This record gives sequence, structure tokens and C-alpha cells, in this order.
Amino acid sequence: MILNDFFAALAQLTDPRFRGVLAKGVGLTLLLLFALFALVSTLAGWLTPDVVTLPLIGDIAWADDLVSWASLILMFVLSIFLMVPVASAFTSLFLEEVAQAVEDRHFPHLPPAERITLAEGLRDSLNFLAILIAANLAALILYLIFIPIAPFIFWALNGFLLGREYFQLVAMRRIGRVAAKQAYRANIWQIWLAGGLMAVPLSFPLINLLVPILGAATFTHLYHRVQTSR
Repeated sequence: MILNDFFAALAQLTDPRFRGVLAKGVGLTLLLLFALFALVSTLAGWLTPDVVTLPLIGDIAWADDLVSWASLILMFVLSIFLMVPVASAFTSLFLEEVAQAVEDRHFPHLPPAERITLAEGLRDSLNFLAILIAANLAALILYLIFIPIAPFIFWALNGFLLGREYFQLVAMRRIGRVAAKQAYRANIWQIWLAGGLMAVPLSFPLINLLVPILGAATFTHLYHRVQTSR
């Protein structure tokens, strides 16, 4: 049944609203990273004098150029690690559009869902991003200790986090935040397994950018399936 949910979400990947959410998330991420680079580059140039005098070497007139190139390389390396979590956080702001697109196609009989305010969405996205980064940083110790099974630890950890986040995001549109948490606890193992399925693509560059969209769509199907079976 979980695979059916996933393949139903995958089949809708060409939906214009899905592509729009992806474009917003990636676009905002690129703008943020570009702004950070411009800020770091400007600060580095401002703090570095035009001429630096070193003992035994003398005056160096290209120190500011060296610092600028070093900041460029630093931001490029950081962007590799920041691209996915930051894009996921931005994309999460618009995942309600994904859930609505799924419901419009597969559950057209449903009444309008309760809208999640921008403040609530921003708060939830930032909380999720902080937990995601902190948990994975803490798990680095386990990755180093248990190197052969590190991918499975990664998938299990992120599957748990993704499952909880996306299921509750979808559910609270229909039944509110408190009832969504209760529904999550009642179906935690199934949600964790589905989250693990979502976590596997995180291991592949570029494909991992689709995870928030596929996750929201998959858990929209899963939520309505478990609610119907009650």
C-alpha cells in the first residue's frame, strides 16, 4: 500500500503545481546562497587591507584578491552541503500547494482544507530544518562507528523525521494540529516506513531536491488511506 502511495505521487510529478513548488524552493535557495556569497565577499574585501606587509616578504598587494577567491571557494563548498536542507526548508513553505494538487486530482469530493498561515508554515519549516541538521550532525558519530551500515542509519533517521513532518503537515490541514499528532502516533510504524522510502533519494544529488514534493504527495495519499480505513 505504501508503494501504491509513492507511485501515485510519482505519476503526478509533471503537475504544473509540483513544478512550481520546486522552482520556488530552488529559486529562493539560489537567491539566498548568492546573497550570502555577496555578503561574505564584501565583508572579506572590506576587512582585508589593499596592502599587507609580512616579515621577510614585504608588501603584498594581492591579499584582498586572495581573500576574495578563498571566500568564493568556501561558499561553493558550503553550498554543496547547504543546498538540499535549505531548498527543503524553502520548499516546505509551499508544500500545502502539493497536497492540494493531489487532493484536487484524487480526492475531488473533499471540502476545502484549512489554510496554514505563512507564519505557521515558516515556523514549522525552520523548526524542521533545525531538527534535521542537528539530528544528522549528531548521527555523524554513529556513521563513523558503524561505517558499513551508515546508509541504513541515515535512511532510518531521516525517514523518521521526514515521515513525522510531512504526515503531520498534510493531516493538520484536515483535522488540526492536535488530532494530526494523534493520527501520527496511531500510524507511526507505517509512516516511518514510508519516510524511509522518501529518505533513500536523499543519497542522490539533484534527485534529492524532489524529496519534499514527493514526500508531501505520498503522505497526502497515505493520510487519506489510513483515515478511510478507520
